Amino acid sequence: MQTTPPSQNAKRSVLSVSDLNREVKHLLESSVPLLWISGEISNFSIPSSGHWYFSLKDARAQVRCAMFRGRNRSVAFRPQNGREVLIRARVSLYEGRGEFQLIVEHMEEAGFGALMRQLEQLKAKLNAEGLFDTSRKRSLPFLPTNIGIVTSPTGAAIRDMIHVLGRRHPSAQIEIWPVAVQGQGAAQQIAAAIEKAGRSGRHDLLIVGRGGGSLEDLWSFNEEVVARALAASPIPTISAVGHETDTTIADLAADLRAPTPSAAAEIASANAAEILQRLEHIQRRLHRAMDNHLKHSSQQVQLRRNRLRHPKEQLLNQAQRLDHLEMRLVAACQQQIQSRKSQLDSASRAFAHNLPTLRLDNSRKQLIQLKGNLERAIQLILQRGSDKLSHGAQLLQNISPLAVLQRGYAIVLDSENRAIRDSAELDTDQQVHIKLAKGNFTAKVKTIEN
Repeated sequence: MQTTPPSQNAKRSVLSVSDLNREVKHLLESSVPLLWISGEISNFSIPSSGHWYFSLKDARAQVRCAMFRGRNRSVAFRPQNGREVLIRARVSLYEGRGEFQLIVEHMEEAGFGALMRQLEQLKAKLNAEGLFDTSRKRSLPFLPTNIGIVTSPTGAAIRDMIHVLGRRHPSAQIEIWPVAVQGQGAAQQIAAAIEKAGRSGRHDLLIVGRGGGSLEDLWSFNEEVVARALAASPIPTISAVGHETDTTIADLAADLRAPTPSAAAEIASANAAEILQRLEHIQRRLHRAMDNHLKHSSQQVQLRRNRLRHPKEQLLNQAQRLDHLEMRLVAACQQQIQSRKSQLDSASRAFAHNLPTLRLDNSRKQLIQLKGNLERAIQLILQRGSDKLSHGAQLLQNISPLAVLQRGYAIVLDSENRAIRDSAELDTDQQVHIKLAKGNFTAKVKTIEN
């Protein structure tokens, strides 16, 4: 059988590769709306143009993506291979290679990464406002008598806290503010309970927390509304969220962070437990002291019982003691009489030797003798004074200027009665006064000889 080739004149609709790719691109972009797509980044690259090129993949497929510089500047993180992301993109075709691709307009971290990014951003914001400053942290009350607890009423955390507080601080009153601790609206319930507990004025201390869980489970305690409620609470707060390794924004905003709910109860009852321990220690010491005292008293009673004698024996002893005292009294009286008699004899002999007439004669003789001694001493003192006076007068006479004048000398004085000792002190025709042994006269200087 022979086939007939197509006619050379038949009209054909022929497209170039560029036209085809352009048409397909237009068809894709016009028929497929903006999509939200999640996946893992691979083959990430940044050429000098600043555009981002990468593949988005899951376990069974992948697709090429492009995010141009004008769009990627708004992304708050740097994409990396292996990171899960969520993108908003439109479907397109790269005409140059005829490759199907996504033009990305928005990108955010997906899953855990997105939550961590959101958490860090909120931390930075609240920290910049000073919400986490240690200066605004308040001290816990020494011995809280009324403790409020904001948590789930059915969780293990509340049972643990009640058990610890009951054991360590049994006198404290505990009031539970029941809330949902995870899920939609949980953060708003927690914040509202914190505000109501603060306004009630019943509590000395407020514990806010829950047991452990994943980041998503604990997310209610990373909400801004809870952090601000804790910061605004009028009473001191303890945050006890999750396990020791879990740290939430509520932990940073509260006055104190406890690693676990049980630890929060231990912190709240620390002083009470210490007081109970001290009371127990004092009680033990008191019991020991009472036991020792009773033993000692029992020994004393036994000792006195052994010393207890029959009354007749005691009367005989007392009678014997009375006889002994009587003999001692008689002997003492006789000794006193003999001593007083000896003293009287001595006084009589002394009186005989000290009659007033004898003492008067002796005193008169001593007075005459003392008078003579006094007169001789006065004469001696007067003679010595006269001798000293004569000697002094002679010395004074020897050094007196008047004695010099008696030997023919004279004293020359100027107009101010100052003695002239050097002829250089004189001037011609100067008037001077001359003092002699007898009398004075005035003279005028005619010539001066040096």
